[in-house]
Amino acid sequence: MHIRDILAQDQTTLSFEFFPPKTSADSDVLFENIASLETLQPSFVSVTYGAGGTTRDLTHNLVVRIKTTTSLDPVPHLTCVCHQEADVASILEKYAEAGVSNILALGGDPPRDLTSYVKANDAFQHAADLVRFIRRFKGHPDARGFGIGVAGFPEGHPSTPNRLDEMDHLKRKVDEGADYICTQLFFDNRDFYDFRERCELAGIRVPIIAGIMPVTSLGGMKRMAQLALGARYPARLMRSLHRCEDDATAVRNVGIHWATEQCRDLFDNGVKGIHLYTLNKSDATRQIYQSLGLRDSTVVRRR
Repeated sequence: MHIRDILAQDQTTLSFEFFPPKTSADSDVLFENIASLETLQPSFVSVTYGAGGTTRDLTHNLVVRIKTTTSLDPVPHLTCVCHQEADVASILEKYAEAGVSNILALGGDPPRDLTSYVKANDAFQHAADLVRFIRRFKGHPDARGFGIGVAGFPEGHPSTPNRLDEMDHLKRKVDEGADYICTQLFFDNRDFYDFRERCELAGIRVPIIAGIMPVTSLGGMKRMAQLALGARYPARLMRSLHRCEDDATAVRNVGIHWATEQCRDLFDNGVKGIHLYTLNKSDATRQIYQSLGLRDSTVVRRR
């Protein structure tokens, strides 16, 4: 289903994100989790793409498998890094043939292990360039072409410290044809509300979906902090986690509770959508879902 139809159908979208498995065993485990979450009827699910397209084939295979063996609408990520126009055109053709309707267009991270990488060699220097190329793609059976999502950064883009420039870049992506914005993770809803208001002031009118990731382990929290996402952990959350000491179950419960309260507050304040970063696990996502009092996503669909 085209993202415009999904956004029109669902008063508040609920979506999940997965990343492609590296082994066949991991693939089987992932599909058990996907099958578990499928019963919640998410509005769509997204599938990530490795730095420099390192998981290109894995992403494509997972997307097609979801499309052909489940009732879910997959939204594959596609990045600028290490791609020429012919590469992207080939990927889009394959997705169109498989009946995939939507793409999340991203700038992408440079590959850490490719020392010879030169960004200037990429055909698409910015995500806006990729959005424009996808919007002009004529090979999709839907006359509207692919639905296109782009990333937003409530805590600020890690490579654009000037927040005015940041909004100009986001506005350009929308002007080139993006249908919606999905934000990077954040842990303080005030950052999201400020971001949403700044989008409005900048003349950005497309729906904004909030990205939420529950803290499920201290190790995972530290890894997130090391990534170039600008993740900020509020003192109240840190204080609760410190009280857990070495109790892994307590840490997980605190993280899930915090994410649940974020979602509850976002619902109460009219968020257009919530995108849960699942880390390929179903248990935390399902707990959040059930704690919100939801049976399935039809609860938040227009009547």
